[in-house]
Amino acid sequence: MANDFHIADFLDALDEPAMLIRGATVASANAAARELFGTGIEGSDVRLAIRHPRALEFILPGRDGDLDLTGIGSLDRPWQLRLRRLGDAMLFVQLVDRSAAHSAEKMRVDFVANASHELRTPLSVILGYAESLEDGTVSPNESGRVGAIIGGEAKRMLRIIEDLMSLSRIEADRFVAATDRIEVGQVLRSAVDNNALMAGKCDCEIQVDAANDLPAIAGDYPQLVQLFDNLVSNAIRYGCIGQPCVINVSAVLKDEQVCVVVSDNGPGIARQHLPRVTERFYRADPARSRTSGGTGLGLSIVKHIVERHRGSLSIDSVVGTGTQVTVRLPVAR
Repeated sequence: MANDFHIADFLDALDEPAMLIRGATVASANAAARELFGTGIEGSDVRLAIRHPRALEFILPGRDGDLDLTGIGSLDRPWQLRLRRLGDAMLFVQLVDRSAAHSAEKMRVDFVANASHELRTPLSVILGYAESLEDGTVSPNESGRVGAIIGGEAKRMLRIIEDLMSLSRIEADRFVAATDRIEVGQVLRSAVDNNALMAGKCDCEIQVDAANDLPAIAGDYPQLVQLFDNLVSNAIRYGCIGQPCVINVSAVLKDEQVCVVVSDNGPGIARQHLPRVTERFYRADPARSRTSGGTGLGLSIVKHIVERHRGSLSIDSVVGTGTQVTVRLPVAR
């Protein structure tokens, strides 16, 4: 009985489903295994308890090894089944959930594919016009226009590369606490000044309302300027379309956090896009984003900077009314 007690304690200490099989019978199972396969798993035939053909083909011969499989618990949930012999008659079986690893790998593959696509598009334009210049099919009268197109596409590639490098640096610093004392009003003024030229071209007015007595926050000044620079430039690109518009930037103290809101009165974002707008290269309006010079990385950079500063980000939008982005950052201690 003492041995059984200690074995049960050992199994229950494991977070992943685990069981001991003697012969073809489940001798003991931990809480995670009982939750996955049912509370009556202990004492039952393993073929009735697990009911997964590939898993049983692996378990019944009783050989040490690991097997990747799906279909236990839900149709597409990935697992690694680990089997180890304990003596002549006992098998230790553990199921390791691989969902997080598979999700991370999918994100990596999607990121590489998206980055390649985003860079290939302007590069194809550059190569096409360069070949036309080389073979003489571009007339002297058109050379200026072609040169401008090549230059524009090259700048677009440079912006994408710079944003990718910036995102990489931010992610590398995500576990390093930012400790400088930063005045939010100064950050917002810098972000607005950086976008003054673009705002003027779009006939866009930027109004700033930041309280003078806001407490300092602990932060990284260049990253915070980049954060609000991206939010203001996004509001200009997507909130000022075809008509004079006003962008409001406000900052107040609320619940020991500095709350900054950037809002516009533009066309807004459809509800189905809101959960994904901070994903890398995701665009609610791809055509508008490319023609306005967006890289598809701005809000992803914003999200990562906010996370590094232990803050929170929320995006609310109503089609035909406008978009409001709220950033909350804790005050410095």
